[in-house]
Parts: sequence; structure tokens; C-alpha cells
Amino acid sequence: MTTKYDTIGQTYTATRRADPRIAAQIRTALGAVSSVLNVGAGAGSYEPGDCAVVAVEPSRTMMRQRAPRAAPVVQATGEALPFPDRSFDVALASLTIHHWEDAERGLREMHRVAARQVVFYFELADMERFWLFTDYFPEVTALLAGRPACGTARLSHVLDVQRVEVVPVPADCVDGFGAAYFRRPERYLEDGVQQGISDLAQLDPAVRAARTEQLRADLASGAWDAKHGALRQLDEKDFGYRLLVAGLP
Repeated sequence: MTTKYDTIGQTYTATRRADPRIAAQIRTALGAVSSVLNVGAGAGSYEPGDCAVVAVEPSRTMMRQRAPRAAPVVQATGEALPFPDRSFDVALASLTIHHWEDAERGLREMHRVAARQVVFYFELADMERFWLFTDYFPEVTALLAGRPACGTARLSHVLDVQRVEVVPVPADCVDGFGAAYFRRPERYLEDGVQQGISDLAQLDPAVRAARTEQLRADLASGAWDAKHGALRQLDEKDFGYRLLVAGLP
């Protein structure tokens, strides 16, 4: 089984690790449970440490980056979970469903193997308006637009949604996902940071280099701060990241 993360995920853990505030919000959403299936688990961010966890991940590259004491991992896709019905208390998916080939099928699989589902995701429309993509990497907007939106409306069509929570992005977020450095734009100049953001990592290297130089020039000239500098004063901001809890209360 070969996936795109076998190519773009080779240095994933250099910048992608659980932010403790987001981790606490996810753990609260999981509730008082004894077993969790982490679907599209990657290197293991946001897996709870106080209950039994099994991880599912299609990429061998990502599996090799899991910590030695991480939960046991099975190589499989979210669309074909190799477990009987109701094998787990909760099925968790964190910043992964936008990568799935058939998100609705994967969500139905989560519903099949667990009575409850917790999904950490982003609203596509909000991400398309983020300054990094509108002003500097418009090719990412095209990539996002080419996928079926995996937002609240689509999830609600498949899952029995109990609630949806805003997941604000902290100004000092330690998980380097797309909007993590919203008030630290200098970080987006780093190749390691870009490699940890899947949609940047997939761009043509020449295009990515040219767009990076445009951002570098705007930071040096003050053009970025003239347009977006107010962001540097914020402690957190809503960029469309959401946490959905579905299934039995």
C-alpha cells in the first residue's frame, strides 16, 4: 500500500506534534471511554494516554515515525477498517478526512466500528480565505477546491452529530498545521514547516520556492505587516478548525 504521505511525510514529526490545548479539548470530547480507534493516525498526535488505543494508518512512512511507546498500529485505510462492528467505544479522526479517497465511506466505517465518533477537521471555506493561501500560495486554494468539502454539512449528512465545537488556533500553537503560524509568518519561510503542511508539500518545488520568496520580500519590506499585522496582537483566532462529536451521548 503506497500513499502520498510515503513521499511528503518523511519529516512530518519535525513540526507536527500535539498542541496541549487542542489535545485537552479532544480528550474532553472523547469522554469517559476505555477504548479508542484512531483513524488516519499518522505519527500519533492526539491519541489519549489513559485508555486503550489502536491506530490505523495507511502510510508506512508515517507508521515508522510513531514513538516506540505509541499505540499499536494497523496498516489500513479509513474506508476499510479491519475490525468487527462496535469494536471500540469511540473512533477518532484528527485532521485526516480531507485526505481520504471516499470520506463518506470512511465516516460510515467509523460509525460501524464505534458507537461514538470524534472528528477534528477544518471548514474548507475558512481555510480558502486564510492569508497564506489567498496572498502567497493560491495554488493551494485550487488543490482544496478540487476536493469534496469535508465540513460540518457533509459530516452531518453521514453521522448523528451531537455537537460541534470551535477549535481556536493558539498564537503559539506547537502543531504546525496550515494556520498554526498565523501571527508568526516568518515560520512559513522554513522548508521544514512547509513540508509539514501537506498542501504546501505537494506543490511544484519551483512554484513553492517562488511563492516563498514573495512572502520573504513582503516581510522584509513591511508589506505583510501593513496588511495583516493586526494578527500579531491576537492570542488566538478561529480559522475554521472544528471538533465534531457524534453518535451516542
